[in-house]
Amino acid sequence: MSKERARRRAVREAERARAVRANEERQARRARRRALVTRLTPRPVRYARQRGLVARRHRAQNAVVALGFVLLQAIVWLVWGSLTVSLAVLVFSLLLAPVVVTLAFDRRT
Repeated sequence: MSKERARRRAVREAERARAVRANEERQARRARRRALVTRLTPRPVRYARQRGLVARRHRAQNAVVALGFVLLQAIVWLVWGSLTVSLAVLVFSLLLAPVVVTLAFDRRT
């Protein structure tokens, strides 16, 4: 009887060792796959928002320029009402906006 129990114990231990080995191989495969995916996927580019007085001033200046742009478009639409004139003023103001920012706020960088 004890030989039979020893044989069954040996079979159980061998089966357990086989299961542990299979589990370790599965985990190693998963880790390799995860490392490969991590290496191959592009990381998102993070843009750090500028802080401080200069950044606050630039945001305020950009808001003034945007407000002026919208007001100009509204005035042109209300005064002339023509689609051709409105589109012409829109294109002209889009081309002129960087010049206005550079001259008005001295941003030459």
